[in-house]
Amino acid sequence: MERLSRAPASPRALTVLQVAYPFAPVSVDAVGGAEQILAALDAALVGRGHLSLVVACAGSRVRGTLFEVPAVPGVIDARARAAIHLAVRAAIDRALAAHAVDVIHLHGIDFTEYLPAAAPLIVTLHLPLAWYPPGALDARARYVCVSESQRRTCPAAAQVIENGVAISAGRVRSRGAGYALALGRICPEKNFDLALDAASAAGLPLFLGGRVFGYPDHLRYFAEVLTPRLRSPHRFLGPLSSARKQRLLAGADCLLVPSRAPETSSLVAMEALAAGTPIIACPSGALTEIVEPGKTGFFARDAGEMATAISAARELSRPGCRTAAEARFSAERMIEEYLAVYRDFQGRTSRQPSAPEIATSEIETVEALAPIAEEWIDLWKRAPEATLFQRPEWLLAWCRHLASAPLAFVTVRRRGRLVALLPLVREPNRALALAG
Repeated sequence: MERLSRAPASPRALTVLQVAYPFAPVSVDAVGGAEQILAALDAALVGRGHLSLVVACAGSRVRGTLFEVPAVPGVIDARARAAIHLAVRAAIDRALAAHAVDVIHLHGIDFTEYLPAAAPLIVTLHLPLAWYPPGALDARARYVCVSESQRRTCPAAAQVIENGVAISAGRVRSRGAGYALALGRICPEKNFDLALDAASAAGLPLFLGGRVFGYPDHLRYFAEVLTPRLRSPHRFLGPLSSARKQRLLAGADCLLVPSRAPETSSLVAMEALAAGTPIIACPSGALTEIVEPGKTGFFARDAGEMATAISAARELSRPGCRTAAEARFSAERMIEEYLAVYRDFQGRTSRQPSAPEIATSEIETVEALAPIAEEWIDLWKRAPEATLFQRPEWLLAWCRHLASAPLAFVTVRRRGRLVALLPLVREPNRALALAG
């Protein structure tokens, strides 16, 4: 009797929840490399017919479903961090309640502050291991490094998935347009004052693109160190769109990467090579794996060496830089490697809702209530007997100005949705009693 053969079943669509660092918006135009990688994975998932869920701050632009947390408009201090971490935990609960998630992929340096208890976890270590809090790698997760140099410091990492960038089909210029370029977060470890000093010594304008985030040391660095150096012909361009960044990279004589941090990767260096632009960098971390001295750029340790290298970079082959990027730094290769990891988890887990039926959490300060104000109002609207005195506008003001004892609050969620908010008074014997 002839046995009928069956065609193999097509792979089931993935549902992936990605959680961004909550203080930087996600988009293809993002300043931070982690945010750009997340945006690339989100777009790839949607483009391949999978379900992409993203927890990220307001201002993020994604192709999948965004579970938004508030952006911090001012200084990012300890109080702001606590409030936003609470909002991230709530957003993760909402996503897990609404969708049966195959895998959760975390990207932030602060991932331990909102680490879910359910679903398989992947953590991409975008930053140097020493920058993560102690014990961060003790969590139940698969850790991914973004370069071999990073993995050598991280025995807990399961594998390396090198970052990649989109490589367009455009032509490479034969020469630069007479300026140097530097791009990135404006902060002390990126060391852009060295780039400005080197460009001045080389007699070449430096265009500096990037964003100053609201951290006190970042603001101080820009005001006290960079601003005095940003005199004509140098220019600070601020945050750049992806299209403008690509035009500037294509026209630059060279990209300067003066970072003194142990870089785990450098998307901007990869993008420069994809545009046919040589790189002059400090020999820091994974930059030593990206730059090929004398072929795609040079290393420099101080402003004098960097100024000399700026002149030498004009003799390097711009098509050769592009060829190196095509061979080593393709975004498609990176995406396929991550999809393989997602598939591996999908094959070993059942598709069940991950959120608990009922979940409670304590909020220890009045300020930490602000991120859930919209949920609070929605809860108030669903409660027919609620009065105006139970809305956040009234209760928050009362708590700040009239409360005579320390307060705490407990939220109750059913499958991720806020169903109760209990204001409590801390008694002198450390017991908690209902307020009012």
